[in-house]
Amino acid sequence: MTSSNMNMMSRIIFYEDRNFQGRSYQCSSDCADMSSYLSRCHSCRVERGCFMVYDRTNYMGNQYFMRRGEYADYMSMMGMSDCIRSCRMIPMYRGSYRMRIYERENFGGQMYEMMDDCDNIMDRYRMSNCMSCHVMDGHWLMYEQPHYRGRMMYMRPGEYRSFMNMGNMRFMSMRRIMDSYY
Repeated sequence: MTSSNMNMMSRIIFYEDRNFQGRSYQCSSDCADMSSYLSRCHSCRVERGCFMVYDRTNYMGNQYFMRRGEYADYMSMMGMSDCIRSCRMIPMYRGSYRMRIYERENFGGQMYEMMDDCDNIMDRYRMSNCMSCHVMDGHWLMYEQPHYRGRMMYMRPGEYRSFMNMGNMRFMSMRRIMDSYY
């Protein structure tokens, strides 16, 4: 089965109310603004694949990683203060993972190349800041605190020259989104 066929199978269903009640909206790709489908969203069910959900439209605001499962009241489960307003499908990826993290913006300062998860950049690299990165291969989640805690951000392949314009977040741990999550 090709990668694109696997991605076609991704599906998340959003519900207006907790416990999968009220109107629903089924999605299998990116959706920048869910307000035209639902006035609010308080529970969801991921049937296949992985998604990032956002508490603001256009993939902005706080991000949350959702893999296959039921989220009857995700607001209390994840500490969300607002409804889901947009979502992004994370494509299935099977291959090597590679990312360079940099101490300063615009790929400045110390640089380290990562190919696996890192639960604490301070312990592993003696690096107190990660202000830019280049994701060469794979899809990653970056967390503002060590041990994969705190706010997170989804990183797909590309150059990220400054985290200052991404909510001024400071990342201290990183994790690969592996095919076992699907």
